[in-house]
Amino acid sequence: MARILSFGEIMMRLNPEGYLKFAQAERFECSFAGGEANVAVSLSHFGHDSQYLTKLPDNDLGQCAINGLRKYGVDTRQIVRGGPRLGIFFVEKGASQRGSKVIYDRTGSAVALAKKQDFDWPRLFSGVDWFHFTGITPAISENAAKCTLEALKTAKKRGVHVSCDLNYRKNLWKWGKRADEVMPGLVGYVDTVIANEEDFQMSLGMPAASHVEAGELDAEAYRAVAAEAMKRFPDVARVAITLRESKNADVNDWSACLYDGNHFHVSRKYAITDIVDRVGGGDSFGGGLIFGLNAYDDAQTALEFAVAASCLKHTISGDFNLVTRAEAEALMKGSGSGRVQR
Repeated sequence: MARILSFGEIMMRLNPEGYLKFAQAERFECSFAGGEANVAVSLSHFGHDSQYLTKLPDNDLGQCAINGLRKYGVDTRQIVRGGPRLGIFFVEKGASQRGSKVIYDRTGSAVALAKKQDFDWPRLFSGVDWFHFTGITPAISENAAKCTLEALKTAKKRGVHVSCDLNYRKNLWKWGKRADEVMPGLVGYVDTVIANEEDFQMSLGMPAASHVEAGELDAEAYRAVAAEAMKRFPDVARVAITLRESKNADVNDWSACLYDGNHFHVSRKYAITDIVDRVGGGDSFGGGLIFGLNAYDDAQTALEFAVAASCLKHTISGDFNLVTRAEAEALMKGSGSGRVQR
């Protein structure tokens, strides 16, 4: 299996019990999460040599975050220690017509204040086959954006495959530049782009595709968006687009498409009902796609695996997708009844 390095920020996630609103909460459940960390856990579960890199405070909370990754088999040995604090985010899970809410408390976190010299990228990329980051990391601070750029330059020199989930977060781009001023300079180093429609608009300044309506996919519109991205960024070899049709907080239709410059692949669509936790769903697709592209001989199968794995993530509390390869492959083959396995 490939050796994959993910770089970003892992945070403490705090959420009220069940579906309580913040105003009702008297206690919070604690877990750990972050866009790239979520991908690292997925890849470890699927059998890859999955490494995760960040900077964490050298205190007990930083160690808790590391332990949260280690117990799922992620290699944390390269994590840099230092800095003032661990980032936190709060999640209020939605229900029916009430959407979920996320509140960030990550200003001044260890990785937000990290400097380029904190990471010895030539050494860190030794033996690495694939590098993954998201648009969340350069959004949190100018320092984090500079660290990401240094990583990408080193990855490109070493021939490491680079994937990026654009992951636009409007509440994070506060440090002086907009996403569409920063992300194009990073995407120029990327081989595999993962995104949704809003990501293309807000991160790359691209026009929107037509919306997915009435259960019908305007394939040509999404193919055009992917083709335009590949035209603007010649090093991009493929573009994957997730397609979420949100009926309400509990019911979503979920599918994706993939374009490699020659073939346009569209996945099976899943009707996901009674969603347990949708936060981290996009990251689980990214992890599934990276795995699929390394494990299967054809892009369609890789796409189907990613969509099945991320469909199942919606049934799991917390950000991490703890689905196994066998479980995702069973769903790909039509085993989605939810019957007891004995």
